Amino acid sequence: MSWRKITFIVVALIILLGGSAALSKLFVSMKPEPPRMPDKEMKRFVKAETVKYDEIISSVAREGRVVSSSEITLVAEASGKIEKGSISLRKGASFKKGQLIAEIYKDEVELALKARKSRFLTTIITLLPDIKVDFPDQLDAYEMFFRAINMEEDLPEMPVIRDEKLKIFLASRNVLSEFYGIQQDEKRLKRHSLYAPFNGTFTLVNFEVGGYINTGGQIAKMIRTDQLEVEVPVENKYSKWIKIGDKVRVFSKNRVSEMPGVVIRKSNFINVNTQSRSIFVKVQHASNVEMLAGEYKIVEFPGQKIAAAMEIARSAVFNSIEVFVIIDGKLKKQEINIIKTNETTLIFNGLKEGVKVVVEPLVNVQENSPVGVIGEEQPKPENKKGAGKSGQGNPKSKEKA
Repeated sequence: MSWRKITFIVVALIILLGGSAALSKLFVSMKPEPPRMPDKEMKRFVKAETVKYDEIISSVAREGRVVSSSEITLVAEASGKIEKGSISLRKGASFKKGQLIAEIYKDEVELALKARKSRFLTTIITLLPDIKVDFPDQLDAYEMFFRAINMEEDLPEMPVIRDEKLKIFLASRNVLSEFYGIQQDEKRLKRHSLYAPFNGTFTLVNFEVGGYINTGGQIAKMIRTDQLEVEVPVENKYSKWIKIGDKVRVFSKNRVSEMPGVVIRKSNFINVNTQSRSIFVKVQHASNVEMLAGEYKIVEFPGQKIAAAMEIARSAVFNSIEVFVIIDGKLKKQEINIIKTNETTLIFNGLKEGVKVVVEPLVNVQENSPVGVIGEEQPKPENKKGAGKSGQGNPKSKEKA
């Protein structure tokens, strides 16, 4: 096919398509426009309350963790093999005050102490004849002291020395140095036996029975379980309301159980990360309510009196400090002064009394939108589609038909 024919066909197609587009535009422009409804601003109805300030009593409820009043580390004061006590030296084991937790091997130390006491008895028996001659008024006291010495018990107290010559006599025979040396060994022997200082439980055990430990080694960590507290972090701005001695209520997390408590102390420092202050509450829990160290409780502190304030839902506030008020039937934004924030509400002032404040969250609204207050102004019912047309919904028209 020649170039002339190809060019002719292309030009013909262009003219045909252009003409079709022109005709289509012409037909569209000849179609009449449908009538438009006049723009009408929709009026919405909202929940609102009249601003009126009064005295509000508001409590502070915060979550806290149960902690033990005493938490110590059991440290070995002697070296040796750890031997079994009257309880199991295992994590989670409980014990009573005064129970033998464990012993560090002490047979050699015990025997050495008895040998030293025996030598001391020999020394005293050899001194009695001299005391009878030189200090006859002290003979009965030293004979009683001699008879009171028991190899299985601690040394009794020595008679009081008031005579200077008697003091020199006893010191020259090493009686005094031996007496205090034996007392020192007795205290050293006691360090081999570890007794529970309170009712509690082990939270960590580093050495078990059969292990060897050196002096200063940390055997276990223990906490007291019969005296528990709740440590409650409270924001610094709210902690000033709380006083030592305040009666509080302590709830489980599901608020099923309730126990009374009292504020016993407040920390004198602020947590750097949370900017809160720790409040410690002593709980008077009943025997049928279990409290475990580490669990969380809700503590409700007594209400504080706030003068000239009003309470609304937190959801009604946006941009941190703004609310909608109704002025002349239209929405207006205004800022409020928040005094205290609760879990679902907040206490504020800063608005003029008598103004209507919106107490519900509004979505997709703008300032100056027309509104009505639910309960004060009822919304007009909308006309149903087709209402008012002749021959529909009119029984008379049916009769004529």
